[in-house]
Amino acid sequence: MRLTTKSRYGTRLMLDLAIYGKEGPVPLSDVAKRQNISLKYLEQLIGRLKKDGFINSHRGPFGGHMLAKPLNEISVGDIVRSLEGSTSITDCTEEDEKLCGICNKAGDCLSRWVWLEASRAMFERLDAISIADLVGKTRSSIIKCG
Repeated sequence: MRLTTKSRYGTRLMLDLAIYGKEGPVPLSDVAKRQNISLKYLEQLIGRLKKDGFINSHRGPFGGHMLAKPLNEISVGDIVRSLEGSTSITDCTEEDEKLCGICNKAGDCLSRWVWLEASRAMFERLDAISIADLVGKTRSSIIKCG
């Protein structure tokens, strides 16, 4: 799996909402400006993250978006799963069946185990990094640079 801009921008979106959404809903146009990401693209990401229960939206003149869960309950792995729709780094590990049928070595592929383990390891690490962790790193880097 190559992480797409969905995951990278989605993580930036969630981090932005964590930092700027403490006082109330954050307009998506503000996030777009701060993160230099197209508003249309952010609207697509918001839809998926909202559907999966990570974001709440509020309408009206003071409307916008906020995180729907505490910062420590949202992991980078959650965001990637939501936006990428998969946890596999190869096509042959998408299914649990041992006979994947994807490549010409289906049934006797010895390397499939490597890709399964790599996927598990990657998500184990991504699941260990919460939005709260990222906010903490952001604050410490601001203090060091400030």
